[in-house]
Parts: sequence; C-alpha cells; structure tokens
Amino acid sequence: MSIDTFLIYSVIAFLYVLSPGPAVMLAIVNGIRTDMKTVAVSSFANILGLAVLSTASILGLGVLILTSATLFLIVKIIGAFYLIYLGIKFLRNRGILNIDEMEKNVKQKSRKSYFFESFFVAVTNPKPIIFFTAIFPQFLNLHEAIAPQFFIMTGEFLFFSFFGLCTYAFLSKKSKALLSNEKRMYWFNKFTGGLFIFLGLGLLRIKNHA
Repeated sequence: MSIDTFLIYSVIAFLYVLSPGPAVMLAIVNGIRTDMKTVAVSSFANILGLAVLSTASILGLGVLILTSATLFLIVKIIGAFYLIYLGIKFLRNRGILNIDEMEKNVKQKSRKSYFFESFFVAVTNPKPIIFFTAIFPQFLNLHEAIAPQFFIMTGEFLFFSFFGLCTYAFLSKKSKALLSNEKRMYWFNKFTGGLFIFLGLGLLRIKNHA
C-alpha cells in the first residue's frame, strides 16, 4: 500500500468513525448517564465488534471482491455513493442533539450490560458493515502481504473508534453546549457533508490492484 493510499484511507476512516450513527449516539447517551470507566468498557466492546466485522471481511467478501473486477466495480460504486449519500444527509441535517431529553431516560445498568449492548450495536450496525465490505477491501494491495495491511488498517480504524467514542462521551458529559449549539452543529454538518461527498467522488478513482 502506498503512502498516498494509506492517507486517503486514514481520512475516510477518521471521518467515518466521527460521523453520527448508532454507536456514536450510544456513546453520547452513555457519557450522560454513567462514568468514564463504563464508557471505556462499552467503547472497548464496540471495537471488539468492529474487529469481528473486519475479520469477516478479510476472510470472505473482501478477498472475493478484490479478485473479481466486476464485483470490485459494483462495491466501489456502492461505497462511493454511500459516502456521497452520507455527505448529502449531513448537508441537509439542521438538527441538534437534544441532551436534556436524553437525561430524562437515564437507567441504571451493570457494566456487563453496557459491554454487551455496545458489542451488539457494533456487529449489527449498518455503518461499519458497509465500510468493511464496500470500502475497506479496496485499499488492500494484493501484490503485497495482506496480513500487515489488514492489521495496520484495522488497528487504525479501531483506534479512531475507541477514542472517538470516548471523546463524544466526554464532551456530552462536560460540555452540553458544544453538542446542542445550533450554529456549531450547522457548520459541523456542512463541513463534514462536503468532505464525505469529496471522498466519495475520490473513491470512484481507486483502481483494483489485483
């Protein structure tokens, strides 16, 4: 994998992790209703679930995609248009996070419950499933050893995921204004939406290395 390809992957993975979805919303709610140790446990459970999805991708669909020009083209188009779809969704989003409403629904649970809840959300979340089946495999170079690429790319994604979820939880606990300010959320949505559309268009230019 070239450094340029790795940098493109890193940007896409970083933005993908930070984009709102079930795991992010769960982290925000957990940050409001529990302590940071429990947040760390639930975030760890989330990246375990992501590791399962990533491993399934590399053992099955990912390899099949990379060795078939037709399938590669199909998933490339799906992956690119999904990124563009996310971008448009961000651009059209004018909402803010209702922190006060979340606080009304606080429930006391064990850390074990938080762990399994986060793990289940991760392995059933459409966001990472699409990422690991339609986007992740396209950055692998079959002319080089697959295992090192897999561990580096997956490790980076899990790193972004863990600290991204913990950061969202921390911000929800310490700074409600940051997540509920309409002006900040407006520009966050516009900036993130534009980047996703740009990256989606760029993904269409990636060629199959097989």
